[in-house]
Formats: sequence, structure tokens, C-alpha cells
Amino acid sequence: MSEPLVLGIETSCDETAVGIVRGRKLLANVISSSVEQHARFGGVVPEIASRAHLEAMQHVISAALHEAKVSLQDIDALGVTAGPGLIGALLVGTSSASGLALALNKPLFGVNHLSSHLAVDALNETQALEPAIGLLVSGGHSSILKVTDLASDVEVLGATIDDAAGEAFDKIARLLELDFPGGPAIDLLAQSGDSSAIEFPRGLTHVNDREEHLYDFSFSGLKTAVSRYLKSTPSAVRADVAASFQEAVVDVLLTKALSAAKSAGIESLIIAGGVAANSRLRAEATRRCALAGVRLRTPPMGLCTDNGAMVAALTSLMVTAGSTPTSVGFAADSSSGLERLLWR
Repeated sequence: MSEPLVLGIETSCDETAVGIVRGRKLLANVISSSVEQHARFGGVVPEIASRAHLEAMQHVISAALHEAKVSLQDIDALGVTAGPGLIGALLVGTSSASGLALALNKPLFGVNHLSSHLAVDALNETQALEPAIGLLVSGGHSSILKVTDLASDVEVLGATIDDAAGEAFDKIARLLELDFPGGPAIDLLAQSGDSSAIEFPRGLTHVNDREEHLYDFSFSGLKTAVSRYLKSTPSAVRADVAASFQEAVVDVLLTKALSAAKSAGIESLIIAGGVAANSRLRAEATRRCALAGVRLRTPPMGLCTDNGAMVAALTSLMVTAGSTPTSVGFAADSSSGLERLLWR
């Protein structure tokens, strides 16, 4: 099937999202976020997220079908995020997808949340799918990946050993008394700051770190350095702190990703995940990739955070490749890594 009509469901965290694609063409992408319900707690509360998914699911599916101008009976296959993520949230999505698959007698594909983020890159019919280095940066994950085939061959070259980049943004935002989620708040504040004002550390970039952690990330030391600076400098300019912190994160992410591309002889870099919406990361990636002769591919702003389009896109690639569908009633896995691209 060269251009399957696929409905994808994403419920790994606090967005209830449904996307519909035909082949590599995006037809609909509807998202219902519960982020406002979590803001007063300074982070996502799993029980609240799960309840919000239950309440929103039927409406989001209906809205996506309406936007795509198709019916459930038109759908050729269903995809759903099976892990990693919050287990209660995942179960709402997998149960919904399983029920639809049974009722419609359509194949079901339980797919990996991390690979799905990268699959947004496939939603461009004029762009050839080619090997790339993937820089995945989100609230829970920071990884460098060698992507030979999105549907079947994604190799982890490095990952975070403590806080992910998005987690670091949230924690520093709290220290700066900014709103949740922290990423957009720091990005906005940093635009009026001096990114060279404070020399914050770049984790795992020293010579001694390279042998064991060449492409791994660590942001816990950076978080501690910012905290100590704020305590010791009562007169600190918050915008300068935000800009200098952001610069340290961006510098490490791009230095390691481009190093991996050079080492592997790969000329394309895909940046995906929620932090891919960061304006400084996008601008600096554009500049550095141009200097390195690397083709940069970043998702549209609306497809950086969790969404159903990415799940539908990956599922469509798997259907086209002839992958074996997932058995209805499969178990979600909250802690799964990229060693599991497709659930059986």
C-alpha cells in the first residue's frame, strides 16, 4: 500500500493528539492539551493527565476526522504511541486505538514515541528519505540517533545520563520564577539578555569525558551552576542568566550532534522534539549546519511538541514498508527505549 490513510493517536504525556496522514501528506493534526491543569503544580501530574485524555479522546478523534474530511471507515490503519511515557496516559491511548482497530477490523501499529518525533521529517512528499543524524530534544529525552530507516533502523549513539534538556529548562525556569512550561518562558526572556554574560559549564565536553560519553548529555551540573550563581549574585540580571543558560544547552546539543554527523559521514541533521521549537537552537543550528555543509531539517513549530501527526507519519512508513501489525491487546511500556520501534 503506497499511500495508506492512517490515523495516529498520541497520549504519552499531557497532550491528547490525533493526526491523519495519507502516505506522507498531513491531512489533520488536532491537539487537546491539559498543560494549564498542571501549571500550578510546576510539572505534569500523571493522574490529571490520564483523566484529561479520557475526557478529550472522543472529541479529538472526531475533530481530526472532520478536518481531514474522511470517516473512520476510510482509515486503512491505526497507529498509537506505545511507549515511553506516563503509563496511565499511554493506556488511554492504546486502549482507544485497540478498540477502534477491533471495531473497524483494521491493522494496529504500536509505535515508539521517540522515533515518532523524528518521523515528522517524513511529512514532506518532495523530500527524499535519506540517512540522517537525529537530535531528539524534549522534556524527557535528549538523544543523538543514527537514522538509516525511520521504520526499521534507528541506532542510539548517545543519550542523557541525568536531566534531559527540556527538564533542565523547566527547572531553571522555576529558579527564575517563570511560568510552566519553562522552555518557552526562558526562550522569551533570553531574547532580551546577553548570552555571553555568564560562562556556564558545558557538560560532558571535556577530554576525559569523550572516551565514555562522546555523544551523551548531562545537564545536572549546568542546573547546579545556575542555582549557585543565582544564590551568590542577588543582583543577577535574569535575562542574562536565561540567555547564558540557554546558550550552554544549545552549544552542547549542536556540538555533539554535528560531531556525530561528521564521524558517521552523514550530511543531514534532523532536530525534533519540544526543544526543537527553541528559537536560539533553530537559529544556531542553521548557522552551524551551513558552516559544516550539513543539511538541516527541523519540523514546523506546530509539530515540535507531542502530536498525533508524528505517530501517523511513522505508522504510514511502517505500513508502506510491509511491517507486521501489532496484536490487539498489547501492553504499553512506559520505560521503553529506541531498541523497540514497533510493538508485536
